[in-house]
Amino acid sequence: MINIGERIKKELLLQERSVTWFAKKLGCTRMSVYRIFEKQSIDTQQLIQISKILERDFFNEISEELNIACNNSETEL
Repeated sequence: MINIGERIKKELLLQERSVTWFAKKLGCTRMSVYRIFEKQSIDTQQLIQISKILERDFFNEISEELNIACNNSETEL
């Protein structure tokens, strides 16, 4: 299962960026960023914005995992 909030949080830590920096880039509060970290899913437009800020293609990662899951489903049939 893809937990997008957790991935965003890990990427922020990997880049050694603060929650305050991220909130400022997103144009929201720190509390809103912490809520994003808790989300299992996220609005597409928001994920585009986050991907640009963190310079990481979260969509590609999700797509790759979906392809793997689909391929595994086909082999089970």
